[in-house]
Parts: sequence; C-alpha cells; structure tokens
Amino acid sequence: MKLAMIGLGRMGGNMAKRLAEGGHELVAYDVDSAPGDALEAAYPTVEAAHDLRDMIARLPQPRVIWVMVPHQYVDGTIDALIDAGVSAGDLIIDGGNSNYKEGQRRGEELKAQGIYFSDCGTSGGVWGLENGYSLMIGGEDEAIALIAPALTTLASNDGKGWGHVGPVGAGHFVKMVHNGIEYGMMQAFAEGFELMKAKEEFDLDMHQIARVWQHGSVVSSWLLDLTGDALEQDGDLSSLSDWMDDSGEGRWTVNEAIDLGVPTPVLALALQMRFRSRESDAFAGKIVNAMRAGFGGHSIKPKA
Repeated sequence: MKLAMIGLGRMGGNMAKRLAEGGHELVAYDVDSAPGDALEAAYPTVEAAHDLRDMIARLPQPRVIWVMVPHQYVDGTIDALIDAGVSAGDLIIDGGNSNYKEGQRRGEELKAQGIYFSDCGTSGGVWGLENGYSLMIGGEDEAIALIAPALTTLASNDGKGWGHVGPVGAGHFVKMVHNGIEYGMMQAFAEGFELMKAKEEFDLDMHQIARVWQHGSVVSSWLLDLTGDALEQDGDLSSLSDWMDDSGEGRWTVNEAIDLGVPTPVLALALQMRFRSRESDAFAGKIVNAMRAGFGGHSIKPKA
C-alpha cells in the first residue's frame, strides 16, 4: 500500500524504514527535510515531500497518513493537514504517546468532517526496526481495514504483534496502561539490584547475576537483557545519574486508576520513585535509566 509518514525522528524514521523494507510505498515528511531526503536516497519506494500539500498530492485516495510527532504537536499537525487538503474518507493515525481522551476528542471532531481517525499505541523502541513493533490500535473497522497491511508489516512476530483493541481512544488507553506496567517492572528490577548491591559482605557481581537470570529464570525478559548489557559495559553504572524522567503516561495511568477506583499500588509507587530520583542519588535509579536508554533510546541525564 501507499501511505504517508509525518515525523521522522527516532521512532517515525525507523518505522518508515521498516515499511519501505516491507515493500510499501511511502511519502515521508518532517519539518527537517534531511531525514526524508535520506530515506528517499536509500529506498526506491520512498518519496520525500517538503510540505504537506506536496505530500497529500502524492497520495492516492483514500489517503492514509501516519503521524509520529510529540503529543503536544498532534492538534497542530491535524489542523495543518486539513488546511492542506485532507478530505472525507481519508485516515489520520496518531501513533505517538497521546492521552486517550485527546484521541477521543480528535476522533469526534474529524468524524464530523467525514475523516477517519485512529489512535495507535506503539511499543518497540529503537529495536522495532529489526524486530518489529507491538501495536495497539483503536478506531472504526473501516479505518483499520485501510491501514491493516502496514500494521502487519510493522508488527513483530510475522505480523502477530498488532491488534484492533477497540474504538477510538482504546489504542492509547491500552498503551497508557502498558507504560504504567513498564514503570512497575523496571522499578522491581531496580530495587532488587540495589538490595543485592547493598549486601557488601557477598561482593555480588551484578552483571553475572543479570546474565544468569537471563537463562531459565521466571524473571527473564527484555528489560533484564538490557540491564545485563548496561552492567557489562559499566558495572557500577558510574556514568549515569539516577534522575528518572517520566513521559506523562505513568501519571495518566495512576490518575485513571484513581478515577475508576482500581487499586494499582505498584504502578503508583513506581511513579513516585521517579519523583524521588530527582532528590538524591541511588543505584536503583541508575538501573531504571539503563533500561530506558536501552529499549527506547531515551535521553538520560549524565552524571554531574
């Protein structure tokens, strides 16, 4: 199929490459023209557009446009697309980390104009190009049918890593909960490694333990693999600070749990530990940062 990708940063750029390598035709656009030009030079099925009108003119109807920009820029991007000529029957997909309530609002506004909207939670980080992504998409059946071939190419495990999880809003809701769980899992690893490091009489080798746990242990996981990789490079993680940022989804998850009256103590405390990390230095914070840098290429504050 032929579709457009807006936003060619860390995630969008790799997704564009995976689509191109999967045989799809792509019109690539970014406010910085360099990534699109590079994709066009590297892949014969990619065309670089240098403005939105040009991008839309290159797409067959119904147009399918995947938006991978920070959540604070989604509304502006949608408005610009409408000004540039998106019309009834076209599909806009928000694949970033937006609040699901914003997705519901956008879906209603676009539906009134006859334009389809889907919200797609996207997980896989910097490894997604090679290994595929986990995609949680919400929207109408007709919209999902338009984008299904691209979802199958993007998804991990020969296309099994995507699902139509519900109506508009459901995709980002599921991804929000996914990220809340991620907070809790990383915090559990972090506290366990900090506890072992504190047992000085045993002089435990953190890297060795991580590698042993990778084989046959019930806690073996990609997060543990990333921890082992980081500890192999720097056993004390001395180059990292323990300042842990939060993207907002952990907060949204805990707020939703409060609104629904659902007990989520692990997720709530994991979020609180992100806040604690900004007050004092701790090995646990460094462990979480090592995993965040590994799976998502997140920017990590260096050791002062």
